[in-house]
Amino acid sequence: MSRYTLGIDTSNYATSLAVFDTAGEVVCAKKRFLPVKEGQLGLRQSDALFHHTTALPEMLEELSGEFDLTQISAVGVSQKPRPVEGSYMPCFLAGVSAATAFSKARGIPLIRTTHQQGHAAAALFAAKGEELFRQKVLLFHISGGTTDLLLCDQVEQIETLGTSTDLYAGQAVDRVGVKLGFGFPAGIEVSRLAALCEEPIKPKSSVKGMQCSLSGLENQCNALLAAGKSPDYVCKYCLLCVADTVVKMTKAAQKEYPGLPVVCAGGVMSSDLIRTYVTNRVANAHFVPGKFASDNAIGISILAARECGAWPTTSM
Repeated sequence: MSRYTLGIDTSNYATSLAVFDTAGEVVCAKKRFLPVKEGQLGLRQSDALFHHTTALPEMLEELSGEFDLTQISAVGVSQKPRPVEGSYMPCFLAGVSAATAFSKARGIPLIRTTHQQGHAAAALFAAKGEELFRQKVLLFHISGGTTDLLLCDQVEQIETLGTSTDLYAGQAVDRVGVKLGFGFPAGIEVSRLAALCEEPIKPKSSVKGMQCSLSGLENQCNALLAAGKSPDYVCKYCLLCVADTVVKMTKAAQKEYPGLPVVCAGGVMSSDLIRTYVTNRVANAHFVPGKFASDNAIGISILAARECGAWPTTSM
C-alpha cells in the first residue's frame, strides 16, 4: 500500500514543494522562483526569508487542490545548505517553520535533511531509481552557490573531493546573463542564446586536479563582449568553459575512484550544451531532467520516505 511524503525546500533561489508516493513515483512538484529586481544578482537573506514566508501558504493551498494532504504520512525539510557543521542560511528557516507546523498539526514525523542531500537524492532517483542509493557515486552539484565534486555514499555520507576556489559556476553564468540584460537567475536565457551559436568554440578552463577556478571566466566573457563577439557566442563560450571544467575534474576523480557512476545535479547542469559536451567525454555520466536537476523538493520528499522506512520497498 502506498504512503505519501511531503518535501519542503526554501533555498536562496526558489520555494519548492513535492509529494512522493513510496511506491516509487513523484506525484507532484511545485516551484516558485524568488523575485529579484532587474539588474540585481540575487537577494539578501532577509528578503528571501520574507518571500518564502509569503509563498509557502499560497503554494500549500495550491498543492491541496491537486492532492489530499491528509494522506501525507511524513514531512521532510531542508534545514541548511550542506550536511556539515556550521552550514547555515536564514532562508531555510521558512521551510523548517512550515514543516514543523505541518507535522505537529498532523501528528506525523518530521525529517530534517539538507539542501545538498536533497539535490543528490533527486538526481540519483531520476538517473536510476533506487539503484544508485545502494552504492558510492561521484556527484557533481553545480549551481549558483556550489561547484562541488562530491563522493556520495547512499546520500547519507557526502565528502567534498573538489570545488571552486573562488567564483561558483552558477554565479559566472548569472553574471554574464545579467550583463546581457537577462533577469536573475539567468541560466535558462543563457542556455537558450548559446544554442543559437553555430560557431565552433574551444573553451579554456582552469583546473588543477579536482580543484577549479572560475573567476577568470567572467573576465573572459566580458573581454569577448568588448571585442565585439556576439551575445550568443559569449553565452556558448561561458557554458562550454563550465562543461570543460566538469570534464577535467571528473577525469581527475576517476583516477582515484575508478568505475563509479557520475551523476550531474544542480541548476547549471540543466543545460543541453553542457550535457552533450560532458557525456561525449565522460563514460558512465548521468544527466537528469531539469525538474530533478535544479532547485526542487523532490529529493527532500524521497529522503523523508527513506528515513521513515517506507522507501524503497526492497531491502537496500
